[in-house]
Amino acid sequence: MATGLSHLQRRPPLVRQAIKIRRRRVRDLQDPPAHGAQEIEPASHHLSPEERALLYEEALYTVLHRLGQPEPSHVREASELLLYLQEAFHMEPEEHQQMLQRVQKLEKPIFCLKATVKQAKGILGKDVSGFSDPYCLLGIEQGVSVQGGSPGSRRRQKAVVRHTIPEEHTHRTQVIEQTLNPVWEETFILEFEDISSSSFHLDMWDMDTVESVRQKLGELTDLHGLRRIFKEARKDKGQDDFLGNIVVRLQDLRCREDHWYPLEPCTETYPDRGQCHLQFQLIHKRRAPAASRSQPSYTVHLHLLQQLVSHEVTQHQAGSTSWDGSLSPQAATILFLHATQKDLSDFHQSMAQWLAYSRLYQSLEFPSSCLLHPITSIEYQWIQGRLKGEQLEELAASFSSLLAYGLSLIRKFRSVFPLSMADSPARLQSLLRVLVQMCKMKAFGELCPDSAPLPRLVTETLRTGTTEWFHLKQQHHQPMVQGLLEAGKALLSLVQDVIGDLLQCRHTWNKIFQNTLKVDLFSMAFVELQWLVAKRVQDHTAAVAGSPVSPEMGESLFQLYVSLKELYQLRPGPTDRDGALALDGFHRWFQPAVPSWLQKTYSVALARVQRAVRMDELVPLGELTKHSTSAVDLSTCFAQISHTARQLDWPDPEEAFMITVKFVEDTCRLALVYCSLIKARARELSAGQKDQGQAANMLEVG
Repeated sequence: MATGLSHLQRRPPLVRQAIKIRRRRVRDLQDPPAHGAQEIEPASHHLSPEERALLYEEALYTVLHRLGQPEPSHVREASELLLYLQEAFHMEPEEHQQMLQRVQKLEKPIFCLKATVKQAKGILGKDVSGFSDPYCLLGIEQGVSVQGGSPGSRRRQKAVVRHTIPEEHTHRTQVIEQTLNPVWEETFILEFEDISSSSFHLDMWDMDTVESVRQKLGELTDLHGLRRIFKEARKDKGQDDFLGNIVVRLQDLRCREDHWYPLEPCTETYPDRGQCHLQFQLIHKRRAPAASRSQPSYTVHLHLLQQLVSHEVTQHQAGSTSWDGSLSPQAATILFLHATQKDLSDFHQSMAQWLAYSRLYQSLEFPSSCLLHPITSIEYQWIQGRLKGEQLEELAASFSSLLAYGLSLIRKFRSVFPLSMADSPARLQSLLRVLVQMCKMKAFGELCPDSAPLPRLVTETLRTGTTEWFHLKQQHHQPMVQGLLEAGKALLSLVQDVIGDLLQCRHTWNKIFQNTLKVDLFSMAFVELQWLVAKRVQDHTAAVAGSPVSPEMGESLFQLYVSLKELYQLRPGPTDRDGALALDGFHRWFQPAVPSWLQKTYSVALARVQRAVRMDELVPLGELTKHSTSAVDLSTCFAQISHTARQLDWPDPEEAFMITVKFVEDTCRLALVYCSLIKARARELSAGQKDQGQAANMLEVG
């Protein structure tokens, strides 16, 4: 038995990172830290006063120099956004006004249109072959107000780029040869000064190369091609053919646009000239705020995101509601404007969101499911080369920090996710899903290659947490008065808590860990807890064996034996555990107490029978019942002896037979004693009565 219990000391402790849980629900739980654990604080999301001032300046600048039409779900009024920023940064009105005036005096940014010519479809075929060799000329015309209106006014807008925009401000795509559906995927940065008087122009042309008549006749495929040869002959050699153009007023654009635009003709000839797929983004260059000049765009956006999300979470907490991960329209608008103006890629936005949310999750109360979206986005767009060295280190640190924090929550899941709260199972399952998805990421595998498999980490964490929970419960049940009897009562309460915990693990928690990680929490918890319980019960029974067993101690030992039997019956099957259990053969620890249990069972039954006979008037209980009260009590005593025998259920066959014989003997002795007592009671009640047959009648009732 000693060899089996030594397994607990042989098992190496889990060496892992752990962080301090600051959740309000568990602040008062002072669990002992895991042996060998190292507490690491996550990167703080709190800013110094100087950093906060720089970030506030950046946010105000973003709102004041907003470009484009608002998105349907975004806030339109700048005053509403400024008021929100004042609340989010906890600025006093006077301080806010001073900052606002200072930002208004800063130099304006250089406004730019980031235009991406992606592709076109269904364009005209201008060559003899029926295809074209398309390219695009594009630029921004400034200082001319472009009006909408009737078709006639729109036709007057169709001046070609080379005639309206200076050559140094004109951009050109590559030529895509012999196609009606060209793909370019080329991006251009076009500067402008006043959005209200600027318009984007794109002309699409067919590159015309000088070819001999023989070459053109070789490409001839139909009569349309012959008609094109005659048309070519009438124009100047090398003159490109116009395919259509697009004119867009910049003031009509949103911050980001992604549309197919129809190619417009200069004349009514061939009105259907196909479509061109364009993407637009209104961005800034050379922003004046100190944060933009001294820090990378990604870093500034990360800090702004952390500040606004922290405000959103605390606002919900103040209203006694849980934040569901949805940003308010004000926060969503400001973050969208900032990311767009700074030309932050979707990948860097997702990474900033991950870093901000993963840090805030470790200090604020909000659902872990909010972390799934940035995980999915990073995984979908992951290319390690997109990030600089310090960004890779930051991302790797965020993975390690969240993993350590998640494991610390799992280690204390019994207190962090109490079943008294209905949503606890769902919250734990959400956390496990986040950790599973994070550890499956390509980014995690590349940046944290030495991390152990998550199921193994969780199993070791649960094992450590189960041991810590047991020690905490043992300390809670520590008796105020020292003594074997008090120690036995404390141990009995501890075993009852262990049984309750194992039932919760089997009915609720095990399914969650099995479904997400294939981790058998119940089997692991049972094996750990039974070792701990066995050691303490063995020590207690050994201490009791050195002195005579009093009736009170015998009762305490019996209740402990029954509880251990209930605990042992919960054991998992042999396939779910390794080796023998420390509780195997636990009944032997209680062998010295068995005689006292049997004696007490008989003594209690005898006392009850004696008391029942003394109070029995030997009259029927009712018209349909001929028995008296003592007869009912006798049958109850027999039932109690039978119940005690079933509770004992001694495992050893030979000893169980002897115990059963003792129970039978005691039952027979009790029946004989009852007969003797009831006879004497009948004589006592019939003494002095004239009817000598009354005693016989009373015996019949008894």
